[in-house]
Amino acid sequence: MTIIEARDLTLAYEGVTAAEGVSFTLAAGDYLCVVGENGSGKSTLLKAVTGELKPAGGVLTVDPELRRQGIGYLPQQSKIQRDFPASVREVVLSGCVRGEGGGFLWRSASKKKADAAMELLDIADLAERTFGDLSGGQRQRTLLARAVCASDRLLLLDEPVTGLDPEAAHGMYAAIRRINEERGCAVMMVTHDVGCALREAKTVLSMCRGHSFFGTVAAYERHERLDEAADEILHHHGHEGHSVFAASLTRELNQQTEKARSGGEGGATA
Repeated sequence: MTIIEARDLTLAYEGVTAAEGVSFTLAAGDYLCVVGENGSGKSTLLKAVTGELKPAGGVLTVDPELRRQGIGYLPQQSKIQRDFPASVREVVLSGCVRGEGGGFLWRSASKKKADAAMELLDIADLAERTFGDLSGGQRQRTLLARAVCASDRLLLLDEPVTGLDPEAAHGMYAAIRRINEERGCAVMMVTHDVGCALREAKTVLSMCRGHSFFGTVAAYERHERLDEAADEILHHHGHEGHSVFAASLTRELNQQTEKARSGGEGGATA
């Protein structure tokens, strides 16, 4: 079941175009990594999915039930998050606010959901600790637990391991993998770590200025090899050789697109 579909999206932020021609789909239970250079519109895309930002063009369709039930969103770290004066339990519980319906006391169901999320992220022993006193890895796991409480169908993660040491980053990736595999929760993660994307993801959306690519991990790896070969030909043989390769590249990408449409392994560019 497709829960998100984008066709030829144009994204703009504060009047400046961030990305054009972006197309992809996200199925229930899928794991999509979004990669690309700085300023290519990756974070802007997540804001469009949450509904915070309206696309400047194209079509973005999000399952209405997701918007109604809530989406788990972990934005990039900020100083405000680090200095938030609350306990770990309170931060995690705040992810349940949509289901509370008002009032000042947390319902039993919300408390159980928060406890389960803390157990899943291995932070149950930190429940009464002040959020600002935690290490970077502990803070990120706390915020991920909060996102899990907000939705069991879709997590949007924006650079979730930025600033973490390798051990903490490894633990964070492992936690996200468990949520995806054990709970069947779809994940859409923005990352600069392409190696992570190829290890963890099932599909990849590459956003670069002027074009984008969407497909399986295997198709993305082929796409990158073709790009590298094109650069090599341009360097050694000039534009004439590059034109010959461009025709070959077009045929290859068309074949990948046809495979994707027929349900096989492949990808598409825009």
